[in-house]
Amino acid sequence: MTGDRDMTGDRTTGGDFTFRPLDPLSDAELVHGWVTHPKASFWLMGNASLPDVEREYMAIAASEHQDAFIGLHKGVPSFLMERYDPRYAELVGLYEPLPGDVGMHFLTAPSDVRIPGFTRGVITAVMRELFADPATERVVVEPDVRNTAVHTLNETVGFRPETVIQKPEKEALLSFCTREQFEAAVRERELAI
Repeated sequence: MTGDRDMTGDRTTGGDFTFRPLDPLSDAELVHGWVTHPKASFWLMGNASLPDVEREYMAIAASEHQDAFIGLHKGVPSFLMERYDPRYAELVGLYEPLPGDVGMHFLTAPSDVRIPGFTRGVITAVMRELFADPATERVVVEPDVRNTAVHTLNETVGFRPETVIQKPEKEALLSFCTREQFEAAVRERELAI
């Protein structure tokens, strides 16, 4: 994305989470297993072939308005993060973007091992990563209205639902989280521990 800081190497955002740019060719097989897994039904790539996944992430890599990253937990690839500029991708014409708006998608890898609080840790790391860019003022998400689990998760990091919008592929709950809302949500969670 133009105007954003360079995200070319692994970086730690605190704790056990790091990010690296997704390589559309070398990471395609890994990501294909994630996005086609039944637990990723809201990712809308359940029937995607390996070449479909390669093409999708090659298009993202070629775009100046979108980025994709592999998230690692203790060095192990464990989640996917996509970042986009809503003025040019995903939400064009569906709401009036403000300066500093950044769109986000994230997906945790399927696992048979349940780690309490893991997904909350992932979304917290994703939000820290996005807000590490001083130009980011507000994060925008548009999950499927039926994905109640992610709505609840989004609220734990400060997102507030705004309105339901109709995207070509889904009916979505447009939600926003400012830097201040995120910081307040994290502080509140830390105080509750």
